[in-house]
Amino acid sequence: MAAVDIEMPVDPEPQIRNQDELDREAEGFKEQGNALYSQKDYSEAFNYYTKAIDTCPKNASYYGNRAATLMMLSRFREALEDSQQAVRLDECFMKGHLREGKCHMSLGNAMAASRCFQKVLELEPSNREAQQENKNSATLLDYERMAEFGFDKRDFRKVVYCMDRALAMASACHRFKILKAECLALLGRYPEAQSVASDILRMDSTNADALYVRGLCLYYEDCIDKAVQFFVQALRMAPDHEKARLACRNAKALKAKKDEGNLAFKNCSYDAAYQLYTEALTIDPNNIKTNAKLYCNRAMAGAKLKKPKQAIDDCSSAIKLDDSYIKAYLRRAQCYTDTEQYEEAVRDYEKVYQTEKTADHKHMLKTAQLQLKRSKRKDYYKVLGVGKNATDDEIKKGYRKRALMHHPDRHSAASIEVQKEEEKKFKEVGEAFTVLSDPKKKGRYDNGHDLDDDNGMDGGDFDANNIFRAFFGGHGGGYSFDSSPDTGPGNFFFQFG
Repeated sequence: MAAVDIEMPVDPEPQIRNQDELDREAEGFKEQGNALYSQKDYSEAFNYYTKAIDTCPKNASYYGNRAATLMMLSRFREALEDSQQAVRLDECFMKGHLREGKCHMSLGNAMAASRCFQKVLELEPSNREAQQENKNSATLLDYERMAEFGFDKRDFRKVVYCMDRALAMASACHRFKILKAECLALLGRYPEAQSVASDILRMDSTNADALYVRGLCLYYEDCIDKAVQFFVQALRMAPDHEKARLACRNAKALKAKKDEGNLAFKNCSYDAAYQLYTEALTIDPNNIKTNAKLYCNRAMAGAKLKKPKQAIDDCSSAIKLDDSYIKAYLRRAQCYTDTEQYEEAVRDYEKVYQTEKTADHKHMLKTAQLQLKRSKRKDYYKVLGVGKNATDDEIKKGYRKRALMHHPDRHSAASIEVQKEEEKKFKEVGEAFTVLSDPKKKGRYDNGHDLDDDNGMDGGDFDANNIFRAFFGGHGGGYSFDSSPDTGPGNFFFQFG
């Protein structure tokens, strides 16, 4: 079989273009880029400047133009690289040095920016833009130093102020944003701090500092489990991140101690719970929300241990840390009620009801107001020396004991002042018995109703003598005394029949 010759297609040799043609083509791309830049179409301008660089990679101005475009797109790190390449190609390219300095400024490197602006001033001492930018770099450095000093002194408001001013000149500096966010968190302004950290994480999900701040916000909002997850993630990205390590350790210790205290309280080990809450409060004084809860929990343990003053103080400490903490107001109000400080209790319940107008809170306020009203009247139970839940027999025994104790005849040999005081107490005993021995009057009294209209509770037809006689059976020979207006306080008689 005869061989067949097959002709294979041959690629044409690449056409070699001379440098002039390349230069003209690159200039064309640059001009198109300039036109688009003027129209503020920066993304398309970037593409044409890139074509110019690809065509003629040794031209400094192309890198300079692309750097300017990247700056308008807020891509400062890429812009910095282009600016640096421009001045490497042409050390006397002033626009390149200016843009490099501005990129350093935007990224928060004031010292590097200053070196760039000084280089421009070496080339052109009268360059006003470089003079002004050099002053700006010095100002930025001052703000950075003031912020560092403020942080050391825990003056976090000053740090936020300095960082706001610094970010006006260095808008792309993550370091300044992180410092501001951390201080916002330490000031309790968690939503603002989280917003800053989240913005950074959207651009760089592996930023350990932003992960730390995000965790810090959750930690200070008492979301400790979630906070630990962010601290661990930050340490995964940066194993030497000391702040994340310390925060993670504190978060775990605080949660463990708080949980121990809660378990002890649940098991009715109130002394142990009180001590565990006390230990937890020493772990991190900066954690306001968790510490407020710890104070409130310790107040509950203190109340169980019959330490009402300490319980009230702990509730007040919780409220000082978090003045919106409803549970602390309610617990303090209950402690005030238990210690008969009714005006203080009413104030706390009013605060709660103003904040959360629920039916339960309204009922609590009404009850406290009623208790306050009752407290301003004579305490008939106290007058008879019995408890507020005393039975009828206990009320009678109380009257018998107090009536005989304060009977004026027993004090006839005392001074006029003492006789008057005992006569007053004797009448109060009779008044108290009149109310508490009558189911209707007792019910009205217990419910806080006024008794002034109830048959002479203001002394109208109330007669302690009649009550005494009726109680002791003094109809003709039992007990008797005379309290008519014409009789002096010492002229009572008390004889057994």
